[in-house]
Amino acid sequence: MARSPFEWIDEQARARRRAGLVRTLRPRPADSALLDLAGNDYLGLARHPEVTEGAARAARAWGGGATGSRLVSGTTELHAELEAELAEFCGFESALVFSSGYAANLAAVTALAPHGSLIVSDAGNHASLIDGCRLARGTTQVVAHADPDAVRKALDTRTGPALVVSDTVFSVDGDAAPLSALAAACRESGEPGDSGRPGAALLLDDAHGLGVLGDGGQGAAWAAGLAGAPDVVTTVTLSKSLGSQGGAVLGPAHVIDHLVNAARTFIFDTGLAPASVGAALAALRLLRREPQRATRARAVATALYERLTAAGLEAVRPDAAVVSVRASSPERALRWAADCREAGLAVGCFRPPSVPDGISRLRLTARADLTDGQLGRAVGVIIEASR
Repeated sequence: MARSPFEWIDEQARARRRAGLVRTLRPRPADSALLDLAGNDYLGLARHPEVTEGAARAARAWGGGATGSRLVSGTTELHAELEAELAEFCGFESALVFSSGYAANLAAVTALAPHGSLIVSDAGNHASLIDGCRLARGTTQVVAHADPDAVRKALDTRTGPALVVSDTVFSVDGDAAPLSALAAACRESGEPGDSGRPGAALLLDDAHGLGVLGDGGQGAAWAAGLAGAPDVVTTVTLSKSLGSQGGAVLGPAHVIDHLVNAARTFIFDTGLAPASVGAALAALRLLRREPQRATRARAVATALYERLTAAGLEAVRPDAAVVSVRASSPERALRWAADCREAGLAVGCFRPPSVPDGISRLRLTARADLTDGQLGRAVGVIIEASR
């Protein structure tokens, strides 16, 4: 029998098993007895009656799918409504909705970093930003995590346009980027005067900030006073705080117009399904009425951190809704998460290559709808399973 051309895949599978890094799919039922601290439903809106009805109403009106790309038949009146309300809520001039947050990040990085440009990317950035850097025609420099001075040094080397790329809240440890300092570094890299070189643009992925940071959940750029700035562009996901699916890019109107004409993941991708648009719009309107959900999500995250560290566990102080608890090895993290599941608690388990520092950990996501009793139960299970 001829040898398979995919023998290399089998060898990689064996290497993953030896390292304890095998990943498997675990389909979940519609109703589960597990207390969920693994998903990203930060505000508890994914199953909210208003959100699910928003999805159903949109599906009944517009059908099950968008039917085509946004530039052909995939833009409904609902898409335009969501874009207008997202931009206004987050404080930007314009917004553009994509089929996923991943697609939004690919679009923003590739369309805003043409040939001859420099991209400065934080070492802790999400995979979608990293992939955008790889696909862009500009040259990428990866700099130390959350280090504005490293960004300044990188920008000193540029000869053309420059784009600084960073998460606002990093998905692994839940720590926040120094946004004001990053914006200052970008602006200081320009030369004074109308004839001088402009400063660098700043692209922020606010997937974990929207709905959580700022008094009403308006996001990290809003909280840092950067929303609506002519040199700042933000991407968001609709799949976390808004309990739906999809993504968006927000920024100056001429930048968004450029994406419509140049972003391949917008031009050649089917538009976001109307049901997802309807759900996101309903969630956004609900958040506007109930801004306290953002405050509650942050309070739950802080309480998780304080109780777990008081019990002797090593956790990273959260800046938003993600709490990272470190484990001694990939195998230990996997067993710890499995023991939590057996006790009725679902937690995230991050292992290489998903973690840039190679340190495995449990990843907990705070939810605004978590009761004090559920919070206490979750903490007790994690501590007991750690033993």
